[in-house]
Amino acid sequence: MRIMSKLLKVKIAPSLLAGDFAQLAQECQRMISYGADYLHMDVMDGHFVPNLTLGAPIIKSLRPHTKGFLDCHLMVTNPEQWVDEFAKSGADLYCFHIEATQDADALINRIHDLKMRACISIKPNTPVEQVLPYCSKLDQVLIMTVEPGFGGQKFMAQTMSKVSAIRKQFPELDIEVDGGIDLTNVGIASGAGANVFVAGSSIFNSVSPKDTIAELRRIAEENLNTAL
Repeated sequence: MRIMSKLLKVKIAPSLLAGDFAQLAQECQRMISYGADYLHMDVMDGHFVPNLTLGAPIIKSLRPHTKGFLDCHLMVTNPEQWVDEFAKSGADLYCFHIEATQDADALINRIHDLKMRACISIKPNTPVEQVLPYCSKLDQVLIMTVEPGFGGQKFMAQTMSKVSAIRKQFPELDIEVDGGIDLTNVGIASGAGANVFVAGSSIFNSVSPKDTIAELRRIAEENLNTAL
């Protein structure tokens, strides 16, 4: 497993959903200065999930203020509709839900044509078999460890079997986990094979977000060596 860990880099992705939306540019700059690898942007349409958040215009307004990697997770009913707008806005990665598209293969191709990284996300109750056929074309896969829609939910440990299943077949693929990630369970997630960690409340609500990011990374790096 140490061979695998050399191929994979642990990446910490603070979720700006937990930040101060009135100071979003400053929050992005703050997280990058604290050592974050990605800036995770939760895009919700109020239809695919019961919440409404930011969209492409906000990504466009943020882009001049940060060189950080904009990891855009679209929890929307029609992800095909927004690909061009997010590419124009400066998104680095476009993540869509397998449950929301009729032609994942075509959507992956379109994302790559627009020079973004492509990622598919699956909900906790979606079988991992639905995403496996596309993993060889993806830059990243996102396993939801809570039901998408709201921050602050409890981590669902049963989703780790999906992480392990993907890691066994795709040893070099970035596997992201999102939902309830904190210092008590990041070791479980990395031990299963995840290497990209979205954390919202556990970072933004901590006494020292910088120290929390560093500790999340330390624990993840230690446990990734044991992943199956």
